[in-house]
Amino acid sequence: MRFYDQPHRFYCGIDLHARSLHLCVLDQDGAVVLDKDIAARPETFRKAIAPFRDGIVVGVECMYAWYWLADLCAQEQIPFVLGHALYMKLIYGAKAKNDKIDAAKIARLLRGGNFPLAYVYPKGMRATRDLLRRRTYLVRQRSALFTHLQILNGQYNLPPFPKKLSFAANRAELNIPERFADKSVQQSAAVDLALIDALDAQIGKLELYLTRTAKVDDVQTYHRLQTIPGVGKVLALVLLYEIHDIDRFAREGQFLSYARLVRPGHESAGKVIGSGGQKIGNAHLRWAFAEAACLLLRSSERAKKWKVRQRKKRCEGRVLALLAARLARAVYHLWRKEEAFDEERFWQGQETCLLA
Repeated sequence: MRFYDQPHRFYCGIDLHARSLHLCVLDQDGAVVLDKDIAARPETFRKAIAPFRDGIVVGVECMYAWYWLADLCAQEQIPFVLGHALYMKLIYGAKAKNDKIDAAKIARLLRGGNFPLAYVYPKGMRATRDLLRRRTYLVRQRSALFTHLQILNGQYNLPPFPKKLSFAANRAELNIPERFADKSVQQSAAVDLALIDALDAQIGKLELYLTRTAKVDDVQTYHRLQTIPGVGKVLALVLLYEIHDIDRFAREGQFLSYARLVRPGHESAGKVIGSGGQKIGNAHLRWAFAEAACLLLRSSERAKKWKVRQRKKRCEGRVLALLAARLARAVYHLWRKEEAFDEERFWQGQETCLLA
């Protein structure tokens, strides 16, 4: 975890909400020079901090409404830092908690050099990243509808569906509602199918738009990511927009930690007391690398042989996690070096690690 430790004349902590925000501004000596609740509007924010514009830094906890404030500070050339919500335990771990107390704590974290940093995703590609996440949400809703159709089929002890329901032609051929005798169950299945068809259309439009946008934002990296076996258009989109800038990770270990591909240990007095931090990092990257590992095992004979050797020493889940981490390292280096994926070098690295 990185902390913001730059000196400033004034430190502005903000407890941000959708319609209001509480400001607490400290000077270099830690004295409160402004403590005020205002409307969450650009003009009111500018007016409130106007006397302290020279040498101020603004800090806010990461929550869904920070976009406009980050863009405003960038426009006004005001240093802006985003606090990692899971690391800012000083805020929600106290006995008393309200907007005034929270804003003051954020300001004091800034002044003391203990403000945990989250990534301030730039405006240019941020909206596209959010749209890609929305596509992921719609895909999962579609999967839930397929699951419900399978549940209905099992509830009435009917034969399994002979074909995959993910294909529209198969769904039409099977005439799923007619499998059920009860009219209400037929209606339930028909609703599921109608929603699946609607989601198919919307997801298709989103994927077309996203691939076209990626070719404008960073076409070279987008195509290099697709040279990795198992990484297609969708996974390449997820990697491209969730990582955004590989240079923000000084070392591959930082990148693996961000992708939730490490096991952080907890130790005290020389004794290991477990691990934690599983929810700290980017869940979308963790999913993408897990998917890529499974798809690589499906398509590569060398990957299958590697898995057989690994299974003699490790469980299934650990093997998949290990391969996902190896793929993440490959992504880190091919992105930084601007090279295509080299499968021969990738497996040579695996064999070297095994011999070591």
